[in-house]
Amino acid sequence: GMGHLVRSLALAEAFAVDFRVVFLNGGVLPAGFRARNGVEIVELPALGMGINGRLVSRDERYMLDQAKLLRRQSILAALTRLEPKVIVIELFPFGRKKFAFELLPLLKVARQPKLVSPLILCSLRDILVSKGKKQQRHDDRACGLANRYFDGVLVHSDPEFARLGESFQPRRLLRAPVHYTGFVLPERSAKSQAHRARRVLVSAGSGRYGAALFEAALAAHHHRWKQERLPSTLVAGPFLPEAEWCKLSRTTRDTAGIEVQRSVPDVGVEMLFVRASVSQCGYNTAMDILYSGVPALVVPFSESREDEQLRRARRLEQLGVLRVLDPDRLDGPTLAREVCELLNFEPNLTRLDLNGAKNTANLVRDLLAERSKGNGVSTHLREVRR
Repeated sequence: GMGHLVRSLALAEAFAVDFRVVFLNGGVLPAGFRARNGVEIVELPALGMGINGRLVSRDERYMLDQAKLLRRQSILAALTRLEPKVIVIELFPFGRKKFAFELLPLLKVARQPKLVSPLILCSLRDILVSKGKKQQRHDDRACGLANRYFDGVLVHSDPEFARLGESFQPRRLLRAPVHYTGFVLPERSAKSQAHRARRVLVSAGSGRYGAALFEAALAAHHHRWKQERLPSTLVAGPFLPEAEWCKLSRTTRDTAGIEVQRSVPDVGVEMLFVRASVSQCGYNTAMDILYSGVPALVVPFSESREDEQLRRARRLEQLGVLRVLDPDRLDGPTLAREVCELLNFEPNLTRLDLNGAKNTANLVRDLLAERSKGNGVSTHLREVRR
């Protein structure tokens, strides 16, 4: 999903104020994508998850085994070349188990006594995906790896919204200190006084799993257009499969009151200028909703027993931030009714901490300063350990 990429690069750009930052990218970047603040991007052979849940190569030059070997070599070469003071790894070991083949060698070499040991940190979103019957074994394994290799866990959440212990409960003590940074948003210019046009914005993050939402949105639009002349804009997302994009473009070509775009530079900014938003509820989309304050209806992605989006959506619903439509109820007529009700919805402008990128950069700088003094973790940082 785009949430991982957007959040990680927002952190990288915040780090770049004080550090030279090298970003090892392991997936496919959207066309025309550029990092800011001098962040250097190293492209690894792209991997992704197939329909069966297994790793697949997304780089046509390499078979899976070739891509895995080249990635591992490139990561270790970067470690040797850069001799970093800080290594930040997104999600592992709390997720990304399938990437242990390249991350465990990195961690083992980084912890060799002959090297100046870097500060190794895990970067986590607010809510982890449940593992069902494998949950206890997963948590115990992740805890063991975190205790062995990591100096801290950065949870990009407001602790009043979600704490790590709610979705992670190992049988042993997690010794790596946990720090709550606040939510991470990309850096944006100050919000202007936006005029909200009478229009509905429909988006699905990267679009990779957005086809069902767009299909229902089209059916709902026909209902609304006949009754209320309410226009819609559909943002497909850069990773909506090409066949689905062609179908969407063809279906809407002669449809009155609807506009379709492949992608936009910043969905969160687009939300500032519309009367209502319909979307899924990934981390990045939720941040866009909080940033924009738009009346929002979310249909959480929940295939393959994934419950992270649904849990996030329900918590935001309890805070009065948005409305939730259960994905099992998604169809055109239901979505049309929900959008009509959404037009009268006034979201609660919550005071959750949205300064996570800057907070994280400051925290890492402080952790390095404390390490250089030989004092370990400061008193303040001990207070946020959970």
